[in-house]
Amino acid sequence: MKMEDKSYKRFKDVEASPRDRSWGTTVTTAGVEHVSSSGEEYDITHAGYKYDENGRKVLNEYRLIYITRGSGYFESASYSKVKLTAGMMAMLFPGEWHSFYPDSESGWDCCWVGFNGINVDNKIRNSFFAFRHCIYRVGVDEKIVTIFHDILEILEKENKGYQQFAAGLVESLIGRIYYMNENNTTGESFIVRVVNQAKSIMKEDIPDEMTVEEIAVSLGVTYSMFRREFKRLCGISPGQYRLEQKLARATELLVSTNEGITEIAHRLHFDNIGQFSAFFKKKKGVSPLEYRKNCGANI
Repeated sequence: MKMEDKSYKRFKDVEASPRDRSWGTTVTTAGVEHVSSSGEEYDITHAGYKYDENGRKVLNEYRLIYITRGSGYFESASYSKVKLTAGMMAMLFPGEWHSFYPDSESGWDCCWVGFNGINVDNKIRNSFFAFRHCIYRVGVDEKIVTIFHDILEILEKENKGYQQFAAGLVESLIGRIYYMNENNTTGESFIVRVVNQAKSIMKEDIPDEMTVEEIAVSLGVTYSMFRREFKRLCGISPGQYRLEQKLARATELLVSTNEGITEIAHRLHFDNIGQFSAFFKKKKGVSPLEYRKNCGANI
């Protein structure tokens, strides 16, 4: 299936109270994005932005941008223009102009999180991170993708203490990046990179679902090799892994949203509600509606 030339974005901007800020780290925004192609610079979100006298974008916060598919470009006041490819991450600094955008041919999938606070200020002051060393080659890592998604889901729910919970995940993410950069732990083999990138693609909640065969082709390997190596490394086939991701997303939507069963089935690319219900009941032992009622969601 050829993916349509359109973009998809899911994000949440939040405010922090004075008490939240006393924690040392506060989270301002998080999101995920899919851009299949673009001829112009594409803003992730306007939240937190202002513009300098030359019309260039400047943030009032730190922000991490993580590319999981495709490629694009980044430059800032301290860093010359560089091409970003899947597995690369850029850190944006408050008060410094920057520019980033997806490649017009490949587009990209990316995750981001914005944050502030004295904890990260101290890390910069003590040279753990620097304006001139703001690009990190961490590889396409499912664990890192999961952290970004977890932060976004925490912000979307805004339960009591959510700022502290999200801040802890940001600190964990920053620590992981520093560790991987210091120890050069991204030297995984080509096939491991392919499998990790495929898992990230299947994990993303985007409107246009690629088949597993198309994913293999997009990553430059044959489907037979891809299926064999995916099963060797993960213990299940890529098709089974995709179904597990759909099941996890379905249970999340049933519990945390008021979307109708038909709408959820369509979003997850089932042919019809009957197919979705049969799949869900086989895996969970109850229908989607019964699961929602048992979990106390309002519909």
